[in-house]
Amino acid sequence: MITFPCAKINLGLNVIAAREDGYHDIETVFYPIPLTDALEIKYMDEHFPSEYPCDLKITGNAVDCDEQHNLVTKAYKLLAADYELPRIHAHLVKRIPMQAGLGGGSSDGAYMIRLLDERFRLNIGIAEMERYAAKLGSDCPFFITAEPSFAVGRGEVLEPADGPKGNLDGYFIAIVKPDVAVSTGAAYQQIVCRKPAKCCREVVRQPIDTWKDDLSNDFEGPVFKAHPELADIKQRLYDLGAVYAQMSGSGSALFGIFREEPTGVDKAFSGCFTFTAAL
Repeated sequence: MITFPCAKINLGLNVIAAREDGYHDIETVFYPIPLTDALEIKYMDEHFPSEYPCDLKITGNAVDCDEQHNLVTKAYKLLAADYELPRIHAHLVKRIPMQAGLGGGSSDGAYMIRLLDERFRLNIGIAEMERYAAKLGSDCPFFITAEPSFAVGRGEVLEPADGPKGNLDGYFIAIVKPDVAVSTGAAYQQIVCRKPAKCCREVVRQPIDTWKDDLSNDFEGPVFKAHPELADIKQRLYDLGAVYAQMSGSGSALFGIFREEPTGVDKAFSGCFTFTAAL
């Protein structure tokens, strides 16, 4: 059985307050985009010589992580502690770039929970799958349904976004991911926590023409200061005709939303990973 874990973008991202547990309270709108990995699972023959009950193979983009520490295998172990699961082969084809703020690893882990639930008829239920996913990472619960969601807390508390699905119907997205690594921890250390004048949930209900003035990502300030080339990419997306552009998460991917299908993105950002699609 195969599934296709999707990437996400953040429409706005505001760091509201530091928490006693070392995390931060945030407000953001998670929005799924049609950039995907592929994840397949099969029964493992009882005679196959594997010391692991979930034998994971990763192809496509290189992943700087031992397979047994990948969120896919962690998801298997999480469910195997509570459910009787057979030994399986898992094959993950990576296309979503890593360290991009696009949630690729989190999506893989959450989709593994979904896949195991469906394939082996565990009947876990969405709410319970979200609770399992939250143990893997703060943004993992979003990918259980992968529907536009307003997220608070660490990002694991989800409510329907009530938009912007209608706002973005017929629009196009361009993703640009340069060869830049951003330290999320270092970026958080430079954030001044604040409540924005307008909550991102309210802004995404507005016409998209207003987003440039009202929808912000608090990470852009410190990250752009450390990596000014990212600010340049954002401006060039506007120069190409984007009606809204922003860094996703803590970076380093940036996205632009266009009314018409953008042309020349690959040429304009030579040397970067680029992706364009209809929303």
